[in-house]
Amino acid sequence: MRDTWDVVVVGAGPAGAAAAMSALRTRPDARVLLLDRADFPRDKSCGDGIAPQALDELARLGAAEVLADRVPVRRLRIVSPGGVEVATTLARPDVVVPRLVFDARLVEAAVRRGAVLERRTVRRLAVRPDGVVLDGQVHARVVVGADGANGVVRRQVGAPKQPDGAMAVAVRGYAAAPAGEPEQRIVMTARDWPAYAWSFPTGDGTANVGFGMLLPSLRAAPRGGREELHGRLAELLPGVEAERLVSHHLPLSTVRPPLRPGPVLLAGDALSLINPLTGEGIFYALLSGRLAGAAAVAGGDAGTAYAAALRAELGRHLRHTTLLARLTARPALVDAGVAAAARSPRAMDALVELGLGRGLITPALVGGLARQLLPV
Repeated sequence: MRDTWDVVVVGAGPAGAAAAMSALRTRPDARVLLLDRADFPRDKSCGDGIAPQALDELARLGAAEVLADRVPVRRLRIVSPGGVEVATTLARPDVVVPRLVFDARLVEAAVRRGAVLERRTVRRLAVRPDGVVLDGQVHARVVVGADGANGVVRRQVGAPKQPDGAMAVAVRGYAAAPAGEPEQRIVMTARDWPAYAWSFPTGDGTANVGFGMLLPSLRAAPRGGREELHGRLAELLPGVEAERLVSHHLPLSTVRPPLRPGPVLLAGDALSLINPLTGEGIFYALLSGRLAGAAAVAGGDAGTAYAAALRAELGRHLRHTTLLARLTARPALVDAGVAAAARSPRAMDALVELGLGRGLITPALVGGLARQLLPV
């Protein structure tokens, strides 16, 4: 056996870096190894939006400084599938940070706090009574799998493959940002619903632009694959000339692998923690990574402790987003929701919290929907 560690984190994206920082924040003397198959900085296909709820998680990790220099984006414009439009000034602004920058800064923060970063492709896990052995060489008391829905950790522990019906596909690129005050823009479409395009300004004169839809809809589309994604992006954001177009899969939280006792924990995309209403995953990644890292060094059964903590933090929220994702399979309900948000700041706040944080279906949102859908 070459190495023995308290925690080995597989995958150094936001969930993995958060797990490493959290473990060391909980127990500063812990030996934490952070593994990734890539060198940093490295690009990652993503919408790049960092919501205020994710900024709160960075503050809890003691890493708020990684985004201290970013330009806040206070304006949000949403166009519903039926063309209902609402524009608002956010009570708490977002920031937009390319993953090339964000992930590298998080990894640097984890290393500064004492994590050891190593480039390695993990291929095998063996769970033993005293922990986990990776590739027959590295021994860990606890392993945190943060290497994605198709990563080796999820596969090796026997978690089921993400079903196609709970998988979305998106394409992301960069284009010149529109003139004027920075504004995040989301343009939904009833065709192949749920599907939408976005434009998120990064603050440096460019914008992250993209389009996403469910995997079964993409497979059934006439053009299929890359041509369909690129074509729909051009249709919904006319005049935008996007470069660096890259596609990626999003495992939606409507179907998640089971939380199990034991020394192997899954966080972020590996646990299918992608919001089914918006495709947002950074907040979930940071939160689940924080909880996994703390459970990994707390003593006792890490899996049981992590499951309890995650349920306490996200259980009701995930049930509500799953319910709302099923209800909003009808575009008309989304039109009503956007119209309700246009009429009521409280309904807008509820929608934002459901899509970007840990919000619930509130009386204000239900009342707004009822007023839009029911005859007076």
